[in-house]
Amino acid sequence: MKRSTILLSALSVLLLSTACKNSGFKKTQSGLLYKIVSTGSGPKVKRGDVIKLQFVHKLRDSVLASSYEQMPFYAKVDSVGPVYDPQEIFTMLRKGDSAVVIRLADSLAKKQGMLPEFIKPKDKLVLSFKVVEIFTVDSLAQRDQMTEMQAAQKRQSEKLESLKGPKVKEIEEYLTKNKIQYQKGPEGTFIEIKDPGNGAQIDSGKYASIRYTGKVFPSMKVFESNMEAGKEPFNVQVGTHAVIPGWDEGLKYFKQGGKGTLYIPFFLAYGAQPGPGGKQYENLVFDIEVAKVSDTAPKQAMPNIPMPQQQQQHGAGDGHNH
Repeated sequence: MKRSTILLSALSVLLLSTACKNSGFKKTQSGLLYKIVSTGSGPKVKRGDVIKLQFVHKLRDSVLASSYEQMPFYAKVDSVGPVYDPQEIFTMLRKGDSAVVIRLADSLAKKQGMLPEFIKPKDKLVLSFKVVEIFTVDSLAQRDQMTEMQAAQKRQSEKLESLKGPKVKEIEEYLTKNKIQYQKGPEGTFIEIKDPGNGAQIDSGKYASIRYTGKVFPSMKVFESNMEAGKEPFNVQVGTHAVIPGWDEGLKYFKQGGKGTLYIPFFLAYGAQPGPGGKQYENLVFDIEVAKVSDTAPKQAMPNIPMPQQQQQHGAGDGHNH
C-alpha cells in the first residue's frame, strides 16, 4: 500500500472519530457536513480550475470506491449552489489540503433520488480526499489525466488477473462440497441445470423473460428477486450486451420453461466496480426460471436491471445491475 494511502486512511479514521463526537465539522448551506485539514499552501481553488483528488469513499466499514484502486478524480471547478455534493467546498481548498465530507443517506435520497438497496436510510457516506494538484490550463489537466488513466488500466488489469484464479476456485470448491452438477461455459460461467426446459431455445438475438433471485457469493445473501407473486419477469435480448456477461453466457443453456442456477465469477459480473453487495470483485449467484422465449420484444418497457460490465456500467436494481 502506498504511503499516501495509509496517510489518507489514517486521516479518515481520525476525522470520523471526531465526527462521532460532533466536533469540528461545519455545514454547507445544503446541510453537507465537512471538515478541512489545511496543510496546503498557495492560492485557493478558483472557478475554472481543474482539481485532481485522491479519495476514499466509505460506507460503514466497506470501501465503495478508492482512487488508489482506480485513478485520481478530476473535476472542473464551477460555482454551485446548495446541491448536497462535495463540490460545494472545492473553492475553500488549496493544493495539499485534505477534507472529509459526510453525507447522510436519508438526506441524499431526498435530494438526489433512490439509492442502492445496500445503503440504508440511517447510513453515513464518508468521502475522504486530498487535493494533489490544481490545473489552471485544461490541456495540462487532460494530459495528466490520460497518463493516470493508462497507469490505472494497467494496475486494474494486473489485479483482475491475479484474482481470477482464487475467485474461480471459491466457486469450484463450493460446487464440489455441495455435490452440485454443473456445466462451465467457455467464458467461465458455472451453470447448474435443474430443468433444461422443453420450449424454444434461448440464443443470441432471442428475447427471454426471466424470473430470478440474485445472491452475493459466498454468503448467499439475497440482494434482489422478482420471484414473488405479482412481480413481472425481467425481459432481455440475449447476446446484445444488455446484461452482464455471465447472464449472456449462462442463459443460452436453457429453453423456455427451464430452471437452474448461474454461478458467475466477478469478472463476468461487475469486475472492479462495487457489486450489489457493495464490494468490489464480487462473485454472484442467480437462481433463474425462463418464463418465455420469443423472437420479438415484449410490449412492456424493460426495467432498469442487469447492465453489462462494458464501459463501467455495473450495479443492481438501483442502477446496480445483474
